Amino acid sequence: MSGQTPARQKLVADLKARLLDGQKAIEESFAVTADAASLLRDRCRLTDAVLRDAWEALAVPPSLALVAVGGYGRGELYPASDIDLLVLLPAEADGVLAERLEQLVCLLWDIGLETGHSVRTVEQCLEEAAGDATVQTAMIESRLIIGNQRLFAGFRSILADGIDAGAFLQTKRIEQEDRHRRFSDTPNSLEANCKDGPGGLRDLQLVLWVAKAAGFGESWHDLEQGGFITADEARLLVECEDFLRHLRTQLHLHAGRREDRLLFEHQIALAAKLGCIGSATQRPSEQLMQRYYRRAKTVTQVCGILLQNLAATLLPPPDEPPLAINERFQNLHEFLDVVHEEVFVDEPSSILEAFLLLQGHPELKGMSARAQRALWRARKLVDDDFRRRPENRSLFLQILRHERGLVQVFRLMNQFGVLGRYLPCFGRIVGQMQHDLFHVYTVDQHSLQVLRNLRRFTMDDFAHEYPLCSRLISDLGKPWLLYIAALFHDIAKGRGGDHSELGAVDAREFCDEHGLAADDGELIVWLVRHHLLMSRVAQKQDVADPAVVAAFAAVVGDERHLIALYLLTVADIRGTSPKVWNSWKAQLLEQLFNATRSKLLSNGENLMSRGVIAQRQSEAMRLMRYLALPEGAHERLWQQLDTVYFLRQSPEEIAWHASALHDRVDSRQPVVRARLNPLGAGIEVMVYTHDEAELFLHMVGFFSRAGYSIVDARIHTSAHAYALDTFVLLDVSDRDCDRAMISYIEHELGDRLAHRLPPEAPANGRMPRQVRYFPLQPQVSIRPVVSLEADDSGRLFVLTVVAADRPGLLFIVARELAGHGASLHTAKIATLGERVEDTFLISGGHLEQSASRVRLEADLLKQLQL
Repeated sequence: MSGQTPARQKLVADLKARLLDGQKAIEESFAVTADAASLLRDRCRLTDAVLRDAWEALAVPPSLALVAVGGYGRGELYPASDIDLLVLLPAEADGVLAERLEQLVCLLWDIGLETGHSVRTVEQCLEEAAGDATVQTAMIESRLIIGNQRLFAGFRSILADGIDAGAFLQTKRIEQEDRHRRFSDTPNSLEANCKDGPGGLRDLQLVLWVAKAAGFGESWHDLEQGGFITADEARLLVECEDFLRHLRTQLHLHAGRREDRLLFEHQIALAAKLGCIGSATQRPSEQLMQRYYRRAKTVTQVCGILLQNLAATLLPPPDEPPLAINERFQNLHEFLDVVHEEVFVDEPSSILEAFLLLQGHPELKGMSARAQRALWRARKLVDDDFRRRPENRSLFLQILRHERGLVQVFRLMNQFGVLGRYLPCFGRIVGQMQHDLFHVYTVDQHSLQVLRNLRRFTMDDFAHEYPLCSRLISDLGKPWLLYIAALFHDIAKGRGGDHSELGAVDAREFCDEHGLAADDGELIVWLVRHHLLMSRVAQKQDVADPAVVAAFAAVVGDERHLIALYLLTVADIRGTSPKVWNSWKAQLLEQLFNATRSKLLSNGENLMSRGVIAQRQSEAMRLMRYLALPEGAHERLWQQLDTVYFLRQSPEEIAWHASALHDRVDSRQPVVRARLNPLGAGIEVMVYTHDEAELFLHMVGFFSRAGYSIVDARIHTSAHAYALDTFVLLDVSDRDCDRAMISYIEHELGDRLAHRLPPEAPANGRMPRQVRYFPLQPQVSIRPVVSLEADDSGRLFVLTVVAADRPGLLFIVARELAGHGASLHTAKIATLGERVEDTFLISGGHLEQSASRVRLEADLLKQLQL
């Protein structure tokens, strides 16, 4: 504070100490009472008092007014919120007054008040508000702190007269839709924004802004008195508001800054502060977030009803009579309406009928506010007796079988709480988190995403997205069976035990109760039980291995089950997270699907490996003729390769290798060739060089430093000790795989191998935030396997690594394998969001001895935990 007078220094010190001491006392009181509303009010009162003293100390002319606006004007000042101020002038400020106001702003800054301020006349305020609903909103919540009361009252009066409440409502609803899109279109993203997200504090505030602009009141009680909401709805909103206030207050205090996102790193501490106690199947943080999601769902529902009621008053539709649909429902201005508010009470089956009518009447835009309120009040009528009634079971199946509106209707059923009451096991997963580092939705929202993905396969508008899926689902018949499987596939999450087996029990009960045909019920139960099977086989095993395909086909049994499982698997993976699905996973699944389908359609004929090899060699030679290779050019290379090579490689890859190597079988220089993957995903790289220790480690480091992740690796050693390795790479940063990058890989990797440079570890990158706060305990297992024909390398073993994704993880695995003298044959790299599940086929290193396997497992675990 150099250059300040002693009097100003004392003023700053006094006000600053008063502010800090007061805030400390308020926070200490909150720690005891946990009363967020009192904290918000007390912070406002403290800040008001400090501002008045500062205003008076600087002798600001009494003709001015200091006004609180925004949240501060509303009387809610969160620990890290801005203090928004308006200095209201009777006329334009002269130079002396402008200097005085500048001193005020500097003083507030010096004492530690972070303010956002504006200095305007009444006329300037009105001009600003006329074209900006955000400014209107801030001014609607204005409150006089000190100064000219008449000036402020005139400002408020003119502002109220100048606001078109109907236009204001329309603008705020558009803003809300845009905000919801920016902060996730459901309240159920795993790191929700408790202020701006759907169902957050901003949605509650929006309703009260509209009410204030229209003169309907300033509280939920006022809206109840005006007939806009019921007493029960008002009570629910108060409860939700109290919870959200408390949560946001604790979040600000814990983070020590303005933070409205319920980030993973805050959830554990917040759960403790809100008294959440974990259980055997649910962490405290998961319990906290489930509370949040369910309250956000209530806010979304009740505020939606409220806004429709306000709109009906402020923007009344044309006075047209409703069109009768049946004796219970009518079309009111293109919204489904009930003929009276006791329709659902008089005939509970009409609860499901309402959703079926929405599907069958495309002219309907949704439900009227009256129908929504009546349905909301009647949701508890969906009880055991309701579920047992044949007419209700029939209606539920009709909804599933309907040709339009399925996803919208099921989301509405979930929003109103009807779905979770009709299927109580579904109700238990509503708002349930999944801290598995690859799901980004709660379990119920993920299940509805899978339902949506399956539904899109049936629609012509989306046939271009996944043409194979669209063709298959049209041939399958009864796609609604897949919809049931989607609802049940994760329905047992969070109970403990195998959720696939537990979910299959629930699915069986549903099918029996709803009278499904035996073969249809069997298919649904089988899909729920095996919904993870195809993904695991495709991403963890060698789908080119006939034994793998045969084993998978034996479980699938027939083409109907295969098609249904393929469709559900694609929809399921795509419904976890936008980051999880990619073209490589699509390629693996389609390859496994086609191979298994061929196997199933071969009338059970079990071709021996020799027959498969002969077929692949014959097809490869046919392809080589198109490449203008001399007859027999491939023979010298093939003489050096064992049967396992031909079982793992496709005919097209065999032909590519022969084309590149037929005249370089004994090359002294490494041969590196790269190309765009002909199956469409990433870059395929072939490396041919003298085999040596740490060769795989060297290549892993190179690819990682070049910005590529290995998703598939096939390692072969020829009879004359050459390594013939093939990799499929995906670009970590989604760069275009152009010719320049292919040339770079061929030249740089070839040069490094030729000069026998030592392996280089990849550059360290940033650990994903989710991994830091929800660490996944690494898992390593090594087990013997007999799936491929034995080769000269000895007995084969499967190494499985499950861990949180991290920079250089594959390099760590490769380094440990090299250190233990183990040889790598194949690598399947499955990245699921921030989680990896990698599978390696290895041999050597004395792995046939259990002690050697234990040492390798222990060393890998140690490195992965560092």
